[in-house]
Amino acid sequence: MTMTEHDYEQVREEIKKILPQPGYDAGSAGPILVRLAWHCSGTYDKQTNTGGSNGATMRYAIEANDPANAGLEHAREFLEPVKRKFPWISYGDLWTLAGVVALEEMGGPRVAWRGGRLDHTDDSNVPPNGRLPDASQGCPHLRDVFYRMNFSDQEIVALSGAHTLGQCHADRSGFDGPWVRNPIRFSNTYFKLLLAETWTPKINVAGNLQFRDEDDEIMMLPTDMALLDDPKFAKWVKIYAEDKERFFEDFAGVFGKLIELGVQRDEEGNVVKKGMDTGDKRVWVEGAERETEVRLLEKAKL
Repeated sequence: MTMTEHDYEQVREEIKKILPQPGYDAGSAGPILVRLAWHCSGTYDKQTNTGGSNGATMRYAIEANDPANAGLEHAREFLEPVKRKFPWISYGDLWTLAGVVALEEMGGPRVAWRGGRLDHTDDSNVPPNGRLPDASQGCPHLRDVFYRMNFSDQEIVALSGAHTLGQCHADRSGFDGPWVRNPIRFSNTYFKLLLAETWTPKINVAGNLQFRDEDDEIMMLPTDMALLDDPKFAKWVKIYAEDKERFFEDFAGVFGKLIELGVQRDEEGNVVKKGMDTGDKRVWVEGAERETEVRLLEKAKL
């Protein structure tokens, strides 16, 4: 088969090849690629229609240096060989496609994905820092963050199920450890453990509060424990702990919704947004100036 400019299936196959990463975490790039897709999309604000995966703004220092994105430089570097092989694909498409491919390869559901995202050619449209969840917070914060993206309480809990993958690093997020014992296999184990284990509050090596199981093998964050404190959240934790198929179905839907936030399409599905380009030039983040949130908000209103 001859490779065409929009042969996303060949891109999928190349992404699969870079998933094994011996020496990195549990030996897989899968979890951090899911996190990259999540974080590059989770900056969306429905009120200003800014942020989201369209634009691939994490290429710029302002967003790349957001503390919530610490460590994601590894995910972006893992994908550079794929980008070099397929220079026509935008970073916005590559990052989100990598997330859905990694999810499926780790046993998760197939998420509907459409290409066509465009990459911003400068940092004038980078959203302000602070739009992503702060793991040290509780229910009001979760609702503030996710309602801004137009998610419901049920969808908040479903997306939280992504914590069945990967682990935290104290030198990045200030938290340490995996949520489950097999962090490279997608399942509803996160919800089961959240309900079944006895979680003891402890101050970790970075000086932050998190919760450890009795064997001190796995952990939960304050935002995880918050899901049990609120009846509207706890209801869905219990449903997903008991019904894996329901969780997979709901997660596929909400993750697909997440990666489309801010992606404006015409009737034929083509992405339409002015001031953007499909350029394939790598933009290095080192040395770029960080802009203030006030300045960025002013730009968003223009």
